[in-house]
Amino acid sequence: MLTAGERAPAFELPDLEGRRHRLEDALARGPALAVFWKADCSTCHLVFPYLQRLAEASRPGGWQILAISQDGVEASGDIARQHGLPFPVLIEGDGWPVSRQYDPEATPTLFLIGQDGIIEMTSVGFDKEELNQISRRLAECLGEAPRLIAEENDGNPPFKPG
Repeated sequence: MLTAGERAPAFELPDLEGRRHRLEDALARGPALAVFWKADCSTCHLVFPYLQRLAEASRPGGWQILAISQDGVEASGDIARQHGLPFPVLIEGDGWPVSRQYDPEATPTLFLIGQDGIIEMTSVGFDKEELNQISRRLAECLGEAPRLIAEENDGNPPFKPG
């Protein structure tokens, strides 16, 4: 698995509507959070509301979440609609070419990628402290006040493996 300090491999993937998204284009606007997930992953379902909070916590356009699904369009679209995901859901397709490059240990795995293309942080599974750490790092990059994304006593465990 790629770790902090390594260069994030470039990728280009289609979203649910077939539009192409490139990591390079996302990084031109600011940091990016690449999230590897699967439709049948219960931990992924747990993390999605927190990712939505993260997306809503910052000014729009200064950074981007790229949700990289290891499933097809139909299953991925169902989950995106079920959760009301406000960020691009990208479809890997056969052979998981991007997953092979990033080599996530499990789903979900999050890679916070700085605007310079260097991975700043990785998070495997659901980890409230790491989600809040991602929020702090993004706020610092964007010159904003950090927001608490995952409250300690919100009814969910502090950690769940992927």
